[in-house]
Amino acid sequence: MQRAASDVMQSVIFSAVIEAIEAMKVASKGVPNIMLRDLQTLHRNTVFADLPKPLQDSILQSARAAFTQLLKEGYAVGPRAAIQQSRPMDRVPERQRTNPNDRRGPPRGPGRGPRPGGRPNGKPNGPPKKKP
Repeated sequence: MQRAASDVMQSVIFSAVIEAIEAMKVASKGVPNIMLRDLQTLHRNTVFADLPKPLQDSILQSARAAFTQLLKEGYAVGPRAAIQQSRPMDRVPERQRTNPNDRRGPPRGPGRGPRPGGRPNGKPNGPPKKKP
């Protein structure tokens, strides 16, 4: 059974974070102070080139693994234009339109006309009955 895309991405991101932490340990050569210093240099504006080399390699490997995992699970991965062109036809065929300028579809169900009993609310025609 195919897993949901969110489940696949959650497992990919979890693996990437664990691998990144292990890469930080490798980059610090097991010295806790160096690892702490490297962790403190990370912030929202950190660019890829500022990261330690083992961490860069880990991120690249995790990105490749993410695409591979998505493809294995059956998801399409690629540029938007290429994926949209290869989409299968809709299962419901286009409805026939009598007038190309008519934005409404063909009528559904019975037409609106006189209802049984004469009036729209089903009451018979004529003066209302007086209450006793």
